Amino acid sequence: MNYSLFSLINGWAGRSDGLDDVMEFLATALIYVVFAVAAGLVVHALFRRRLRALALIGASLVLAFAAATMVSHLSGQVRPFQTHRVHQLIAHTAGVSLPSDHATAAFTIAAGIGVFLHRGWALALGVCALAIGFARVWVGVHYPGDILAGFVIAVAAVVVVAVADRFLRRRQAHAQAL
Repeated sequence: MNYSLFSLINGWAGRSDGLDDVMEFLATALIYVVFAVAAGLVVHALFRRRLRALALIGASLVLAFAAATMVSHLSGQVRPFQTHRVHQLIAHTAGVSLPSDHATAAFTIAAGIGVFLHRGWALALGVCALAIGFARVWVGVHYPGDILAGFVIAVAAVVVVAVADRFLRRRQAHAQAL
């Protein structure tokens, strides 16, 4: 099913130069827009002294990338262009494709900002993350499952950090009440 969905999406590549150019931009450059927006939100949060929220977002990113690294070392899934004939629109090195680092980063930033900092920006960043993931499949460097794995890792990391933070806050409040 992963390859079938990949073939359906990647099968559209190469049919329209203009659309391919948009997908190439989304697959390679949109992540920098996500980073720039996140950096702006971080600066704004620093001015508002929202240090705990920033620490929780940072912890989510660290946890997500630790999990993604572990999954990539356990996975033997190589990139689509290594084993199939695909419409590869961007150059990429061969190697393990599961999970997508771009998707993991974009989804973790979106979810972390949504849970800990600003829900409105999270929606815009989430749309960007979806666009990045879809485009990475379109250009032939990831399977849809790679993107889904990045999403799951991102959400799981943010949930673990949020639950741990809630537990620590309750424990702190209980200790102060005694």
